[in-house]
Amino acid sequence: MDLEYEIKYHQKEEHNWWFLSRRDAIIKLVSQKNKNSKILDIGCAGGALLLDLKELGFTNLTGLDVSENAIAVSKKRGLHNVYLMDGSDPSFEKETFDIIISSDSLEHMSDDKKALKNWYQLLKSHGELIVFVPAFMHLWGEHDVINHHYRRYTASELKLKMESVGFKVEKCCYWNFMMYFPTAIFRSLQRIKYALIKNNKTKDHLIDFNSFINNLLIKTIKAENYVFKTIGLPIGVSAYAKAIKHL
Repeated sequence: MDLEYEIKYHQKEEHNWWFLSRRDAIIKLVSQKNKNSKILDIGCAGGALLLDLKELGFTNLTGLDVSENAIAVSKKRGLHNVYLMDGSDPSFEKETFDIIISSDSLEHMSDDKKALKNWYQLLKSHGELIVFVPAFMHLWGEHDVINHHYRRYTASELKLKMESVGFKVEKCCYWNFMMYFPTAIFRSLQRIKYALIKNNKTKDHLIDFNSFINNLLIKTIKAENYVFKTIGLPIGVSAYAKAIKHL
């Protein structure tokens, strides 16, 4: 991603509604796992998820990121088992991890199928992969450009790619239903605007709301996360899949 946006990202990832509610969704998925599980966070950014998992009692946590700045921020926050590494081809021993989490990382990788294959090899037998990615190419916008995304996914596309490298997909759906329709409308209007007005500077969509709106969004999506965990959501701004290394 662009450096200017990355700095903004690290400043907001601990408090912004988007990051907090997504971490809440992940925590709901893994909170009942064995606290000694070896967990790898691919694209750990400033380490906010790793810190949350550490606070929950998980003891074998590892993070990696391709950004030197992200690793520096993680270490400044007290995380030491974090590495500057290419997430699509991590240099760990095979069958090292019980759980791999990739939250908004796969779309940054030019060869996503190769990345999934490498992650498969890093997991122990019956290890679990949790993936969140941006959903639907019709939601493509400036935010994707400034983040250096290669693609957005449908849930079925994500499932097929995971199955093609050997994973058994146990659940595949969408996350963040509430923001889907506002996002779809906004991106459609944005495309019309930039078709009419040329040479506009690309901007991210990491919007600052006042504390009341920010907290309201957090509470709303956290409530939605209970539905997401139990029965899944039919549409949303992110696609999600949980898969098992099935031998």
